[in-house]
Amino acid sequence: MILNKIFRDVSFYILIIIAIYAIVSMYGMQTSQVENFDYARLIREINSNNVSSITISGNMVSGELKNGTSFQSNIINEESFDQFIQPYIVSGQIKYVEPKNTNPPWWIQMLPTIFMIVIFVVFWFLIMQQSQGGGSRVMSFGKSRARMQTDQTKRVTFDDVAGADEEKAELQEVVEFLKQPRRFMELGARIPKGVLLVGPPGTGKTLLAKAVAGEAGVPFFSISGSDFVEMFVGVGAARVRDLFDQAKKNSPCIVFIDEIDAVGRHRGAGLGGGHDEREQTLNQLLVEMDGFTTNEGIIVIAATNRPDILDPALLRPGRFDRQIVVGLPDVKGREQILKVHARGKPIVPEVDFGTLARMTPGFTGADLENMMNEGALLAARRGKKAIGMEELEEAMTRVIAGPEKKSRVMSEKDKRLVAYHEAGHAVLAKLLPNTAPVHEVSIIPRGRAGGYTMILPEEDKYFMSKSEMIDEVIHLLGGRVAENIVLHDISTGAENDLERATSLVRKMVTEYGMSENLGPMVYGSEKDEVFIGKDFGRQRNYSEEVAASIDREIRRIIEECYKKAETLLKDNINKLHSVARALIEREKLNKDEFEELFASA
Repeated sequence: MILNKIFRDVSFYILIIIAIYAIVSMYGMQTSQVENFDYARLIREINSNNVSSITISGNMVSGELKNGTSFQSNIINEESFDQFIQPYIVSGQIKYVEPKNTNPPWWIQMLPTIFMIVIFVVFWFLIMQQSQGGGSRVMSFGKSRARMQTDQTKRVTFDDVAGADEEKAELQEVVEFLKQPRRFMELGARIPKGVLLVGPPGTGKTLLAKAVAGEAGVPFFSISGSDFVEMFVGVGAARVRDLFDQAKKNSPCIVFIDEIDAVGRHRGAGLGGGHDEREQTLNQLLVEMDGFTTNEGIIVIAATNRPDILDPALLRPGRFDRQIVVGLPDVKGREQILKVHARGKPIVPEVDFGTLARMTPGFTGADLENMMNEGALLAARRGKKAIGMEELEEAMTRVIAGPEKKSRVMSEKDKRLVAYHEAGHAVLAKLLPNTAPVHEVSIIPRGRAGGYTMILPEEDKYFMSKSEMIDEVIHLLGGRVAENIVLHDISTGAENDLERATSLVRKMVTEYGMSENLGPMVYGSEKDEVFIGKDFGRQRNYSEEVAASIDREIRRIIEECYKKAETLLKDNINKLHSVARALIEREKLNKDEFEELFASA
């Protein structure tokens, strides 16, 4: 491979040409040393009978002394010198040698000219390559940037995808069609032309698409939605055409478009009118998926986490016939995902993946993979040969809150402030009936947080009731309330808590219809604010009076939750002091230590 790269390099041949020219030039040079005589010395050497041979060429005389020294000299008068030297030559004292042609061979004379021509051709070739390369790059804007994967040794199968059994069952039909299309055609069945994978980031949408291609053993074209759009008009549509032309040549195959919302957004929603580059690209994609041309054997799989902003024409039957929601894995799925990512890693026998799965609700497949990798890094950092439960629990905390910053020096005042803040969260989490159990409390900074109270639900929850949301708001306000009760002052540490509490209450009032005063209605929607162009021509669906009522309702609910948190902490002030003192002393409390302190206080 290295030799091939060297031989393809033009500079290698330039060096060869220079070396050849240097060798030939050295060949043409005289290798012997010639001594220059003035005319007087030349006459003395001849009179002293020291000259063995002589050659006369015009006014130039050259020859060799009897001691082997070569010489050359210029004569003043050729006729007088001929008369002077003639007797010596006739008598045989000096041998006369006919002058040789001193000019080098013709091919040596032509060498500089040839060399300059070669150098000119080489540079012309390089310049043309650069210009053609630039031209080809310009022309290649219309070429698809899709990468085709046909390597069967590195293929991904459904065995590599865990925690998505229903999704795999839906996609199994696509695999069977690609393997045995005749079985479906004989029954008059039409396989979906497009499958849209919808779900939060990190849930394995791309992995599922690769697994379909791996199971079917067909070529797999992968491209991102943003790869279609360029600054030049018409490039996106040309790339779509080129992509499907390549797919037709490799049919049957799978075309996977990641983040299709970059090119498939709702048409007519921009500020620049309806004829922009993105819309032309989308129009060409719609035509290729279900237009006059037939694309048999080509299945388009796309992934997005924003299905609400896709154009309706893209989602109709005949294009993306089937939408598969790839959601967060449940506890069983998380256990399977952890086992998949534990392959090839030394794990101690005491590690219980079921316990880890219960401790990680809300984790995506990417989060779990990151957790296993962090555990391996921690084990290597501690010099261990295998990954233990301690490393994996620490890795889980790192994924949630970030790494610990033990080197940060905190004053006693700040330490006491953070301790009571986190103790307020922890005590309320224990007292409230709809809050998850406390897993760990710490005043050691992690990430951007000065401390944290980690609560982990015992089971997966897919819905939240009003009472659960109210308890969550009370729990979020616990840190601010504890600061005010004990320290008679408040700090900036509750910024994130207040932001989350306000956002949750606003959703309760405006989206979930949980307000007693405003009733079960939806006021506004985030979906109405996706496109700026639409907002210019649209007014919100409620009046200024209702907007003021919404603000008053949000304030009322938060104030009631604040008072409830204040009452609970004042009634259990001893428990608050006990937990805070323990945090100041130990800096971290696990679940068992917290339960013991809470029970004994």
